[in-house]
Amino acid sequence: MSWFERKVKGITTPTEQKKDAPDGLWFKTPNGKIVHTRELKNNAYVSPEDGFHVRIGSKEYFEIIFDNNKFTEMDAKLTSGDPLKFIDSKPYPKRIVETQSKTQLTDAVRSAHGKMNGIDIVVSCMDFAFIGGSMGSVVGEKIARAIDFALANKMPFLMISKSGGARMMEAGYSLMQMAKTSAKLARLSEAGIPYISLLTDPTTGGVSASYAMLGDFNIAEPGSLIGFAGPRIIRDTVGKDLPKGFQSAEFVLDHGFLDFIVDRRDLKKQLTTLLSMLNNN
Repeated sequence: MSWFERKVKGITTPTEQKKDAPDGLWFKTPNGKIVHTRELKNNAYVSPEDGFHVRIGSKEYFEIIFDNNKFTEMDAKLTSGDPLKFIDSKPYPKRIVETQSKTQLTDAVRSAHGKMNGIDIVVSCMDFAFIGGSMGSVVGEKIARAIDFALANKMPFLMISKSGGARMMEAGYSLMQMAKTSAKLARLSEAGIPYISLLTDPTTGGVSASYAMLGDFNIAEPGSLIGFAGPRIIRDTVGKDLPKGFQSAEFVLDHGFLDFIVDRRDLKKQLTTLLSMLNNN
């Protein structure tokens, strides 16, 4: 006989009295570890059990980097035009408006300046939630203007990349941003102002082929996907099987394309140490 037996049949609970766990209360990592979202936030959005780095956006990175989350955002209202009158499953302007409403972002990058442990710094950070962090005219222009501000005020520049590559809806206009941002970074280099590029998961396509790989220091978060084309395209091009994990940050580091990998929990401290060293030289 079971230790519990229901005596009254047909017991029901009114809908308004039912208790459900709120959505997003827990996060499950790819390794199966469960962590409370509050604990995750307090740990810089890194799983404390297995070190998995959850994808985050500019809002969270600004909270981590800027002292007391105080910063001045630049060019916040800059939005995309529609020079090619592009239509796929929907007109490009409609896609932009819908994405802006969904993400509360104006485009796939935000730029701001403030202090990091007392050091003045300019930061541009990409948001993957906005059309896959794709690089269009606005992304290139906002990064270019942020570099100009860093140059004029002699502040170090930090670029946080997270992108699927160029934005197809802008075609050649998108690809032109690779040259524009690279030229601006050359001016920053000539002035002797530090540029640090942080590659996060994922950094691919035209972004990885331009400003993401042009830092005085190229650094990455653990486990980040870093590459240009997808594995299938590369395999078909070279005609051979590829090494396991060949587009991971760790593989890229081992082959000399990164300076070091930084745990997000140590990001602010590591950046401060790096810039302090550069300022003393």
